[in-house]
Amino acid sequence: MTKLAPIASLLLLLAQPLGAETLREAIALAYESNPLLAEARERQFAQEELTEQSRAEGRLNVTADATIGYDSIGRGEAAIGQVSADLPIWTGGRVGASVRAARLEEEAGDQRVRDVEAQVLERLVVAYADVLFAQQSVDVARIGIARLEQQIDEAQARFDLGDATLTDVAQLRTQRASVVANLGDAEASLATAVAAYREVVGQEPGELEEAVPTPSLPEDLSSARDIARARNPVLLEQARIAGASGERVARARAERRPFVSLSGGYGRGVQLANDNLRGFESAANVGLTVTMPILNGGLLNSRVREAQAIERAEEYAVEATEREVVRAVETAWSRLQAAEFRLEASKDGLEAAELALNGVKAEYEFGLRSTIDILIAEESFRAAQLAIARSRSDLLIEQARLLRSTGLLERSAYL
Repeated sequence: MTKLAPIASLLLLLAQPLGAETLREAIALAYESNPLLAEARERQFAQEELTEQSRAEGRLNVTADATIGYDSIGRGEAAIGQVSADLPIWTGGRVGASVRAARLEEEAGDQRVRDVEAQVLERLVVAYADVLFAQQSVDVARIGIARLEQQIDEAQARFDLGDATLTDVAQLRTQRASVVANLGDAEASLATAVAAYREVVGQEPGELEEAVPTPSLPEDLSSARDIARARNPVLLEQARIAGASGERVARARAERRPFVSLSGGYGRGVQLANDNLRGFESAANVGLTVTMPILNGGLLNSRVREAQAIERAEEYAVEATEREVVRAVETAWSRLQAAEFRLEASKDGLEAAELALNGVKAEYEFGLRSTIDILIAEESFRAAQLAIARSRSDLLIEQARLLRSTGLLERSAYL
């Protein structure tokens, strides 16, 4: 008589957390070690310095120069030292526009970092879900092989007693060979998933825990669209880039205005000739410099028109990005709904497959079912187990994709 204990054990295995490594732990490891995140952060540190460099254009600038040379006429060596200072007083808006543009580009860089973080998190969730499904597929195949080996031994014993045919034994062995092939495929898929996981996290996964925190999702599609317009990092980045383009128009226009600066300097020279050191008179100067472009061949006006065209292009890019973001949200929402329906259907399918298997086995004991009927029922049961495991993994993936499209995919989403 075939026992149902291995089936009950497998159901318990699929229903309980599998183990040693959680999604939160994987996220923490990725934040510590992922090189894409580290690269994005360092580039943003460099971007932040451009704002400071733009401010420096309107600050006091002091330089020191020294020249040492040989005078062939006086047959001696001479040295001249000079300190110069320059302080912009009025720049016509050049510095202000540059600072505002740099600040907006810095804010755009912050959004790029957010998008890279979301990209890494999405890849991590996909890798986690794929490893989880592959591990469960391997477990289902191994337990199926163990059950079939038990059934082969039972069928062989019944054949020896004359209660079964050699066909029954052959059918079971054929089914075992099929499940062994499935195990090979599952192990290959697991190796592929582990490689993707290691790329993101930086180390091999343990036995992953199936129970993961449920992120907070938008209530409906309309809310998802509104959240995406307000928080999607790609859209926010493009909006900041368009704003910076507007400030570059202001900078280009400012180049046509006067530039006023206060400058001054102090210098002194010495000469060494015939072992005698002679100093020259020290010199100091201070003055006000006004620079006003008068005729430049249309260069400055051309630069203004160029900046205006770029600004218009960036504004169109904002509109195009918003449309793309909304499309991504709608796609992610529909895929999430489909994943939820598949999960519910898979649960019903597993319950029905279990009931059918138990019924076929009971009828088999009374001679109402054949060995092939049992094999078909068990194969359907294994397929239902894999379907529910795949549906759970797909749901995890689609949740992450919806979160990314709305701009909510952050580390805090899974805390």
